[in-house]
Amino acid sequence: MAPDELDFEAEYNNRARVPDHPAHIAGWQRDAAAYRGTARCDLDLAYGPGERHRLDLFHPENDDSSGPTVLFIHGGYWQAFDKSSSSHLARGANRRGLMVAVPSYTLAPAATLADIIAEIEMAANFITQRTGRPIVATGHSAGGHLTACLMARPMPQQRPIQAAMPISGLFDLPPLVGTSINRALGLTTDDAQHLSPLAWAPPKSGKLVAVVGGAESSEFLRQSRAIVDTWGKAGVTTRYHEVPGAHHFDVIAGLADPADPLVNTLVELAGEA
Repeated sequence: MAPDELDFEAEYNNRARVPDHPAHIAGWQRDAAAYRGTARCDLDLAYGPGERHRLDLFHPENDDSSGPTVLFIHGGYWQAFDKSSSSHLARGANRRGLMVAVPSYTLAPAATLADIIAEIEMAANFITQRTGRPIVATGHSAGGHLTACLMARPMPQQRPIQAAMPISGLFDLPPLVGTSINRALGLTTDDAQHLSPLAWAPPKSGKLVAVVGGAESSEFLRQSRAIVDTWGKAGVTTRYHEVPGAHHFDVIAGLADPADPLVNTLVELAGEA
């Protein structure tokens, strides 16, 4: 189907596509709270001056002190959730010896998308300064967009992020402009283009694995294929990975399991960071 024939509202409205999404979200909150109660963690570290400039740092069970830090960025179309819904997603990497940082960020409409990108850059800055380690960036949905932004736009006087695993990421934003998702964001078509990682100069090196659920919409599949193709041609080592049968709300579940292919990929990327 040609892009001008697609119903972008249907393609991007994941809550409408997955009617039992409330059960999945409730499960995130339950499992995340349970993991915070047992994990070795430093909670509510301030990475900036704002109310939501806070992150949680989850330490590996083996107290490893040499590997990179995995930075997981939550989704919610830049307008929902916070770090408290994702704590359990640190479990798999923790049990494989990796530290995991999970930040919150100011949500739209209180912040613009450009502001949110800057906040995540500030969080990454804080993590590298606190830990002295490189970062493996990962994130879900809107967090996948922010993951790609971090890798594509190196921070001044900071080590570039060389390894990333966006999950169900959004890299081409103009299709969102006419949807209900844009009510809180207030993006013009020019804004959306300007804030799309696919419109930026790609990194010339590094490794990116774009993950997406096999049961997600054609647009989500297209977005992940597009960044793999575009960045791959620029010199990044890229790979496209579909989680069989997964929809937008369960595609991240494997991060909690140390034996899952997604965690295997994070461990692989840790060797590239």
